[in-house]
Amino acid sequence: MTRRCFSSRPIHLYVGFITLAGAAVLIAEVSAQRALLALDSPTFWVFASCLVLGELLPIRVRRGREVEEITTSTTFTYALLLAAGTPAAILAQAAGTLLSELIRRKPLWKAAFNVAQMTLSIAAAGAVVAFFTTHDPMSDGFPVAAGTLGGILLGALAMFGVNSIMTGTAVALAQGRSAVSQLRDTLFFQASTDAVLFAMSPLIVVASERSLLLVPLTVLPLGAVYRSTRSSLEKAELADELATQAQRNEYQAMHDALTDLPNRSLFRDRVGQAILSAQRDQYEVAVILFDIDRFKEVNDALGHQNGDRLLRMVGPRLEECLRESDTIARLGGDEFAILLPKVAGPAAAVGVAEKIATALAQPFEIQGLNLELDASIGIAFYPDHGADADTLLQRADVAMYMAKDARTGIEIYDARHDHYSPSRLALVGELRRAIDRDELVLLYQPKADLRNRNIPSVEALLRWQHPTRGTILPEEFIPLAEHTGLMRPLMSYVVDQALAQVARWHADGLELGVAVNLSVQNLLDVDLPAEINALLDRWGLPPAYLILEITESGIMGDPVRTGHVLTQLHRLGVGLSIDDFGTGYSSLTQLGRMPVTEIKIDRSFVMSMTHEESSAVIVRSTIDLGRNLGLRVVAEGVESEQIWHELEMLGCDQAQGYLISHPLTADDIPVRFNGGSPYVLAKRNGQARPLPQG
Repeated sequence: MTRRCFSSRPIHLYVGFITLAGAAVLIAEVSAQRALLALDSPTFWVFASCLVLGELLPIRVRRGREVEEITTSTTFTYALLLAAGTPAAILAQAAGTLLSELIRRKPLWKAAFNVAQMTLSIAAAGAVVAFFTTHDPMSDGFPVAAGTLGGILLGALAMFGVNSIMTGTAVALAQGRSAVSQLRDTLFFQASTDAVLFAMSPLIVVASERSLLLVPLTVLPLGAVYRSTRSSLEKAELADELATQAQRNEYQAMHDALTDLPNRSLFRDRVGQAILSAQRDQYEVAVILFDIDRFKEVNDALGHQNGDRLLRMVGPRLEECLRESDTIARLGGDEFAILLPKVAGPAAAVGVAEKIATALAQPFEIQGLNLELDASIGIAFYPDHGADADTLLQRADVAMYMAKDARTGIEIYDARHDHYSPSRLALVGELRRAIDRDELVLLYQPKADLRNRNIPSVEALLRWQHPTRGTILPEEFIPLAEHTGLMRPLMSYVVDQALAQVARWHADGLELGVAVNLSVQNLLDVDLPAEINALLDRWGLPPAYLILEITESGIMGDPVRTGHVLTQLHRLGVGLSIDDFGTGYSSLTQLGRMPVTEIKIDRSFVMSMTHEESSAVIVRSTIDLGRNLGLRVVAEGVESEQIWHELEMLGCDQAQGYLISHPLTADDIPVRFNGGSPYVLAKRNGQARPLPQG
């Protein structure tokens, strides 16, 4: 008979009543003389043994997603009632139920309830059989014959009905549901299984009358059913486990392991679905991409474990800003994406982006510290900026870098700032190969001393000699390198080639230094000082012969990290020059704190200083500033003797421009300044330095 367990909720009154009623019947029955007489019967012990075995080894079957237990003891309980009387059946069933419940370590109140409700069910069955037959199963059983089958059937129905009602009511009370609905859900399954069990009881009684040795044979079909259902259940459980694992694997494949947010794959899929819906209903879709500014500093200062903790806090914080239909995903690192599947134009999307920025600016508490985050946010729209997920993500990425470079915080994609047109993307692949194919060449533009026209150094200017496009200027390919991870190998190549040329000049007796331009990405690379030092060692050059030119905007984009890199370079001994000074954002206070040795006045001020008073004032002020700070001042864009003389009178240190020379190849430098020029290359005193093996 199907057995159910229920949780200990406030149903104590019902459980207590059934338990007391069952206990009273149990005591009355087993204390009677006829119950004790049953113990002397071999039939009792054979049936009781099979009953206990059925209690301990229930048949487990699946019903939907749930596993039900069918106790085959029902067959032998009813058979014992028919063969030895009601007291014998109650005694054996109580012992079997109590033993089973104790082995399973169920609470005593549950064990007592189950014993009681089975006692009442058996007593009801015995009373019905006694009423509808001429025999008294309450005492010593009766023979199974054609005339008694009706009473046997009615007794089985009574036992089944009382058991089902009592257990169903208990479960319904425990679950807080209607007893009628509980019975409706379970009655058919219980009736279909218990009908088979009850039907076997008379057969077992008949077999026992012929010989008790036949009773174990009747158990064999139940054993076959037991093995079959157990095997089926194991297979079903294995199938469930495999299905669960497949669902888990699919979930993990679509979600970020750190934050449990959707990952790039799931985000792309949802963007694609949103686009399909937007095509049908004619509305816009927005993709928002953002990363956390200076997140690396958090990792460096607090450790990666706290950095990960911070990333896990971002998703829940931003979900408060979004609708249920929106999606937030982590694409990797500190980069997140948000899908607005239905948005009412750019203003609405910008409004969401502003909420995101505000939410991130609220303090995150990490190790007792309150961290306020800034983000660079880019937005792209379907259909204006792309018709598929990859294009929208790429263009939101472009907008994000626009926001980062301009320090505006939020930007909408603008094709004018997109470095990822098809032709430029093709150029990226060619740029990767250009380094290995020696298509990148350096030209050198001299810098002359305004006091004696000596040339102490040159600036290395990069050119790409493309096999089909001709000469490509840095303005066209450097932004590509900055956005595609090529800036570091490109910088290494340029510095290496420039230092190699300086070493060759020194071997020829020319005491020249070289200046190399760095990009913003280079200044954010904490490994840059070590790499520069390794290249200087490779060519056997003192650090003073290398000048690294940087822009004001490059420094101010992330002053903390760039300040650390610049300090390490300064300690190394290389020169640091601020290029295009006057066009950036640095203040006098910030300039005084920077470990620079040189400032270069932007050519736009120098070239117009003879006819624009404002430019002349800027040039004069910059020269005075450099002198007061102990910095060398270089004027770019010197193209006339008049400008040369004015700079000389103002006390400027060096000049660079077409008056002195256009950019030249390395071989043309000594030819250009071979004695016929008013400018003199710096030369070594004494022996030339031997060329190191690079």
